[in-house]
Amino acid sequence: MVRESGAIRAPKLTNLKTVYESKDRSCVLEAQDFYDHDTKMTFTCYEPEAHSSVMGIDLQTGQVTNFSKAPGSYNEVEGIFPDGLYAAVEADRQCEQLGGTRGPGNIDIWKLKLDGTGKDFTRLTFFSTTTRAAKRRTQSFLPTGGSWRFSPPGRRMRPAWDMAFSSTVSNRSRA
Repeated sequence: MVRESGAIRAPKLTNLKTVYESKDRSCVLEAQDFYDHDTKMTFTCYEPEAHSSVMGIDLQTGQVTNFSKAPGSYNEVEGIFPDGLYAAVEADRQCEQLGGTRGPGNIDIWKLKLDGTGKDFTRLTFFSTTTRAAKRRTQSFLPTGGSWRFSPPGRRMRPAWDMAFSSTVSNRSRA
């Protein structure tokens, strides 16, 4: 709250600072998550023809990094893994091997290392695959409360409440 002339006024933002601005419509920005002790932020750069890139900015230096490094593809950042080294990304990278129309209508969830190389990209889901075998391999992917929980052996992500419930049921069944 900001007091003006001794009276409390409606809340308003103060000390505003623009940290990054797109110069034109070739990159429409969507901020996503802070990471590295809130000194950096991920964002998506939406590009023409339904393409996009996973980007990051160092809030102290203003240095911008393209993490996905995949021109002509769709890569939309959706969250940061608990270790702060990887991001969850909606991407159409499977089109490179499987074919199909690129863009937001043909995506899976991928794990991208935030090292700026764009090379450590691991597919986590198979939503865009139509074969039964591939759909059976699809892992659960559910963010919860800003973080994800991994079920043993660390291959599937599950909501924290689901893991707590599973643990409770397992402990009761042993009694």
